[in-house]
Amino acid sequence: MNPRLLPYLLILPVTLFLGVFFIYPFVLVSQQAFSTGGGFTLDNFRDVVSYWKFPISFKNTMLLAAIVVPLQLVLSLLMATMVSKMEKGRDLVLYVWTIPLGISDLAAGIIWLAIFEQSGFLNSMMSGLGLIDQPVNFLSYQNPLIIFVAIALAEIWRATAIMLVILVAGIGLIPKEYYEAAEVFGASPWKRFTKITLPMLRPSLQTALVLRVVLAFEVFAVVAALGGTLFPVLMGEIYSYQFDLMNNNAAAALALIVLAISIFFTLIILRVLRVPKGATI
Repeated sequence: MNPRLLPYLLILPVTLFLGVFFIYPFVLVSQQAFSTGGGFTLDNFRDVVSYWKFPISFKNTMLLAAIVVPLQLVLSLLMATMVSKMEKGRDLVLYVWTIPLGISDLAAGIIWLAIFEQSGFLNSMMSGLGLIDQPVNFLSYQNPLIIFVAIALAEIWRATAIMLVILVAGIGLIPKEYYEAAEVFGASPWKRFTKITLPMLRPSLQTALVLRVVLAFEVFAVVAALGGTLFPVLMGEIYSYQFDLMNNNAAAALALIVLAISIFFTLIILRVLRVPKGATI
């Protein structure tokens, strides 16, 4: 066998997988989005964007991502730094913190629904403390802020571990000699964090942020469990077009819009956190 062909043979299975399960479906979705049965058209995109729920769902999706992702980044950095400094019990703490990774989106939403619903934990606690006389319907149209907070808390609890795992692995690859040298020269813990950890963690931060931002624009099950139709998001509107309105073309058009938004923010993250040439971590 020609050694030059070996790399191509090794990537052949992955290429076939991507071709069958991504490129081919993407082509079909694109055909649906840009056609109505009478040839090429942009009418599906116009219909989707002009629909009265689109601005609301777009605003909710962007607001949720803008609040949740930065908080998750700060939390995951703090948790990863704490774990990396632990000498005993590190594996146990990391295991406990990553338990939400094994819970599906819908299950996480139902768990937090059990906290905020009228017969849930929050009402029971407030009633036991004498703060309320009767159960409060927190997740109603009268309390849009509480619905948003509930969804944000559920997303933070559910998905912070995704970033945590990546950052813990990244911190583990930073040579300890850098920290030892910084200590010798009297650098404070904050100085070591900002001058050593953050710069050398840039590739891991890049990966974690890209993954989390893309998933933030795809949030659906948690929102459906806690907010239902009271908190529309883009993925929920895609579901509505596809299964409620039976409008495959509009669903495909909105899916491409979400894809474009994800690509746009991915490029921004890659640009801001670009890894310098020659970086090994």
